[in-house]
Amino acid sequence: MPAAFPHAKTALLLIDVINLFNFPGGARFAKAWLPSARRIARLRERAHAAGIPVVYVNDNFGRWRSDFQAIVEACSEPGQPGAPIAELLRPDPADFFVLKPHLSGFHESPLHMVLQSGGVDTLVLTGYAADNCILFTAADAHMHHYHVVVPSDCVAAEKDLERRRVLASMRKFFNAKTSPSSQLRMRR
Repeated sequence: MPAAFPHAKTALLLIDVINLFNFPGGARFAKAWLPSARRIARLRERAHAAGIPVVYVNDNFGRWRSDFQAIVEACSEPGQPGAPIAELLRPDPADFFVLKPHLSGFHESPLHMVLQSGGVDTLVLTGYAADNCILFTAADAHMHHYHVVVPSDCVAAEKDLERRRVLASMRKFFNAKTSPSSQLRMRR
């Protein structure tokens, strides 16, 4: 049986990083977002070293009988625009995952219950897209009384101006911390 969610005050969420990028302009975005994926990979390694649980919160692409490993494999296939990101951020066997049907990782998913089982009170949100799924997940996290941290260099949006605007909104409305990942101390 898989391990229970560990007790930890902080959890790192990787939101929609395993992605086909098969939408108009997706290949261009996947290529542009590769540097943020590298920073997310470094942050994930720091989280692993600190004993912080890593949770992949990923779109289920409307497939209600989907399994996460099948999604990882499909997104990693050669020729897929998101394959370099999926390979770089391939989950570790110790990582957790939650499939989500909507923009927010919390809406109609078990994410809150999973995090509560470990006593988590701080969420570090990374991934794509800052002005969509990251924003909605941050809003729900704030409403569930989590401390929200969104490393500014570990999220991306189609337009960088939108990324900067949404980070400012998260600071203002959710009291989110949005420093670069290099300034983030990873403590369990």
